[in-house]
Amino acid sequence: MARIAGIDLPNKPVQVALTYIYGIGNTSAQKICAASGVDGTMRMNDVAADDVAALIKLIDGEYNTEGRLRTEEAMNIKRLMDIGCYRGIRHRRGLPVHGQRTRTNARIRKGKRKTVAGKKQAPSAK
Repeated sequence: MARIAGIDLPNKPVQVALTYIYGIGNTSAQKICAASGVDGTMRMNDVAADDVAALIKLIDGEYNTEGRLRTEEAMNIKRLMDIGCYRGIRHRRGLPVHGQRTRTNARIRKGKRKTVAGKKQAPSAK
């Protein structure tokens, strides 16, 4: 079992196994395989040790992955909250950031429903 960027990669095709690393998706995995000269359809257990070393060197050198990427993303969000911009305020309040509606839906960001007293519908005047 190969270990790259602190992740034990499963015995799947190299392109698929690389996507288990946080920060590497399908497109990045294809580019990494092409740049390092590793066949992307080969299984991870069949890859030679020098090819694994080439993958490690390429990923560590050119890509932000795992801890560094998570830290960078957290710092970007913290910066938005510190300067008090609209997106930062939405992050701080735990509301959707990208313009989604919140009157209905948005349950994942807002959490479990909380009943508010006195929010009954006013009777219609006839």
